[in-house]
Amino acid sequence: MDKELYETGLRIRKKVLGDEYVDRAIENATDFNRHFQELVTEYCWGGVWGSDGLPDRTRSMLNLAMLAALNRPQEFEIHFRGALKNGCTLDELRDVLEQITIYCGVPAGVEAFRIARRVLDEQEAA
Repeated sequence: MDKELYETGLRIRKKVLGDEYVDRAIENATDFNRHFQELVTEYCWGGVWGSDGLPDRTRSMLNLAMLAALNRPQEFEIHFRGALKNGCTLDELRDVLEQITIYCGVPAGVEAFRIARRVLDEQEAA
């Protein structure tokens, strides 16, 4: 494992997904999935998110589109929260969700808007 890349990934992962979520994922790792957690942190978050090629806001919007297309609602919700933390505006997110609807289909768009609404309602209530 590249310790520097892992530490970069851990910092970015926590910034986007939140300390509590990431700490829980790492603390709950077992011998079976510990390497997976390290792999995701090092390569996904350190290698890809840690590169200078795209701003985090753009990466967040790309992730939302891909996760909706892949029908991964749990990951979509986590990354919708991350997109808000990364500074995506509601207008930008609405446009992304509408583009999801057109290119991935109405059911994907319905689910994306349903999840987004729940997240926004929870944040408003907090």
